[in-house]
Amino acid sequence: MSSPVLLVVAHGSRDPRHAATVHALVRRARSLRPGLRVETAFLDFNLPSVPGVLDRLAAEGVRDVVALPLLLTRAFHAKADIPAVLRQAPPSLRVRQAEVLGPSPLLVSAVERRLYEAGLTPGDKSATGVVLASAGSTDPEAIAVIAETARELRRTGWCSVRPAFASASLPRTEDAVRALRADGVRRVAVAPYVIAPGRLPDRIAAGAAEADVLADVLGPCPELARLLIERYDEARIDKALVAVS
Repeated sequence: MSSPVLLVVAHGSRDPRHAATVHALVRRARSLRPGLRVETAFLDFNLPSVPGVLDRLAAEGVRDVVALPLLLTRAFHAKADIPAVLRQAPPSLRVRQAEVLGPSPLLVSAVERRLYEAGLTPGDKSATGVVLASAGSTDPEAIAVIAETARELRRTGWCSVRPAFASASLPRTEDAVRALRADGVRRVAVAPYVIAPGRLPDRIAAGAAEADVLADVLGPCPELARLLIERYDEARIDKALVAVS
């Protein structure tokens, strides 16, 4: 019996860097599991669309799909948008929706990787405060996950970690940077807790103007690629997981 197809569902963006980053991440995940069929689809702005890929898979005779939301928190897109579009899948397809990526220790490791790539070292931790800057959400569950991720990052040894948001929630990145300065933190780094470039990540970067270090988005880092496969495996073997179609 063949393994289910992994369908990575990204949000999409008018910014071409977004789709390019998503495809790079998916290629890296595919390289970790030779033989696994991995497809990519977008909710908006980019092609292929989710319905288009599902229709094509059904026409090819595929029967099992694990749809993985390329999201760091379980907010509106994971709770409403993605289930709605998956329910429109052809009836011959059995589609299971995997859990979102966060929270996970792998994401904390990915954030640290990007901070180190930006020039910091483990020896800098005790004198460096970090702003963990996410896109933002009005969903309390998503906000709580970001706050917990900031606490987990703090436990790795950084002198202080503050969450911040590019939209929908407060504080903004620049306010969190200033708050760390007011606390007497000698060095401030901004770590974008986003997967791919786009309008909100650009807003985070603008808010980091007064910081000493700006890390890159998570992008196709090894930890994120591993996490895609991990979430796929969890959904594939979870007998209690209810199919969405």
